[in-house]
Amino acid sequence: MGFVHADLTLKNPRTEAEMQVRAIADIGALLCIPQHVSLQLQLEELEKREVTLADGKRQLVPYVGPVQVQFANRRCFTGALVLGDETLARRSTDGRFGCAG
Repeated sequence: MGFVHADLTLKNPRTEAEMQVRAIADIGALLCIPQHVSLQLQLEELEKREVTLADGKRQLVPYVGPVQVQFANRRCFTGALVLGDETLARRSTDGRFGCAG
């Protein structure tokens, strides 16, 4: 089984900075972005959150926001964990990407 990808537009509504990203879509995932995306969007760190990595290790990572996520004609506002080297976006079981219709 392969990965499902989606082309998203991420935007900082406070600064209007935006960029296009190709995200891996994962059912139940929170929005995770690499550090360079957070820096380019000039996102503010809101807090640190503890995450459990795939190898079982726990790590504190920045939680930043707000982030506007746009996929096709859907748009929503959320925060993001700064983690990893690829963008990871939430996908529901019906194929929607973290945004209400």
